[in-house]
Amino acid sequence: MLTEAETQELIRLRRYFHRRPELGFQERATAEAIAARLREYGYTVRTGVGGTGVVGELNGHEDGPTVLLRADIDALPIQEENDVAYRSMHPGIMHACGHDGHMAIALTVARRLMRLRSRLPGRVKVVFQPAEELLSGARKMVEDGVLEHPHVDAAFGLHLWNNLDVGMVGVVAGPMMASVDRFEIVIEGRGGHGAMPHQTVDAIVVASHVVAALQTVVSRNTDPLDAAVVTIGTIRGGQAFNIIAERSTLTGTVRTFDPTTYETIPNMIERVVAGVCHSLGARYTMRYDRLCQPTVNDPEMAELARQAASEVVGPENIVQTKEARTMGGEDMSVFLQRVPGCYFFVGSRNRAKGLDRPHHSSRFDFDEAALSIGVEILERLTMNYLARAAS
Repeated sequence: MLTEAETQELIRLRRYFHRRPELGFQERATAEAIAARLREYGYTVRTGVGGTGVVGELNGHEDGPTVLLRADIDALPIQEENDVAYRSMHPGIMHACGHDGHMAIALTVARRLMRLRSRLPGRVKVVFQPAEELLSGARKMVEDGVLEHPHVDAAFGLHLWNNLDVGMVGVVAGPMMASVDRFEIVIEGRGGHGAMPHQTVDAIVVASHVVAALQTVVSRNTDPLDAAVVTIGTIRGGQAFNIIAERSTLTGTVRTFDPTTYETIPNMIERVVAGVCHSLGARYTMRYDRLCQPTVNDPEMAELARQAASEVVGPENIVQTKEARTMGGEDMSVFLQRVPGCYFFVGSRNRAKGLDRPHHSSRFDFDEAALSIGVEILERLTMNYLARAAS
């Protein structure tokens, strides 16, 4: 259990970071503050990993496996509307997803593990990752060798989660967050006078048909038991009310858990787009970008996380149903593709206090009681994993 002094310092750390948000790959002051604290705790520290990432390494009392603990550090381009003493000092930038809490939790765990060094049979890498919101930071850190020297044997992380009440913890084996793909479709028609449509190929009409037809990719082309989402986020086209557009551009995203759907859905989308455009006399180009794969928990590691969480909040407060999964994406997936591990949700919602706004909202905030819960679970999970692996 955390002492009252530790709890207050944990909250102070969270509010320090909340007031000083920085966007992805711009987290220089954040990284400096993290590195300074890790050095103060006695960690071996590397900075500039994957751009602006920080890694603190702790060697235990004897040789053993290496466990990676990951926290994301970037903020979002959102103007904060909360009227709180720790409101963001940077206009148009806000910690609206809980990363400020993740940093505070990871630093507190790091400090407590240093005190337990004589009981650690192995090593701990505490990784502070940039640019999660850009889905780029984890890949950059892996390219910079964060999983090697020494080789990482397991990876754990958590996300404060306003879709669960404080005191609840969501842990699932297998896929728990979806893949994230982004696509852009440019439709080329033939423009002309709004009163003479027969002389044209209306790119906006074609785009409208494409949007409608793309809904069948999920409803009629994927297995109903394999969750998937195809969303069109923007449509741009046209210049004036009486001009038929020659070009329109659509952008969207695809989310899925299923590996087969992940592989086949780009072709499904292009087949639909090609068919609609051909039938209406238009041409198209399509760009499809893979941002990250599904975040998939190793079953054995998920069970370890469930046991650690049960010791902290009680087994009756562990959620393993759909509330512990989301079609949102996370580049924690990059680590979990390479080493076994578990990513889990720590409930942070408190409706009675009005702390129930969704993530990425300009009024997002969470119950800070969730911070100590996150610390205790992550510390127990680390100690339990190392003890089991060394035995």
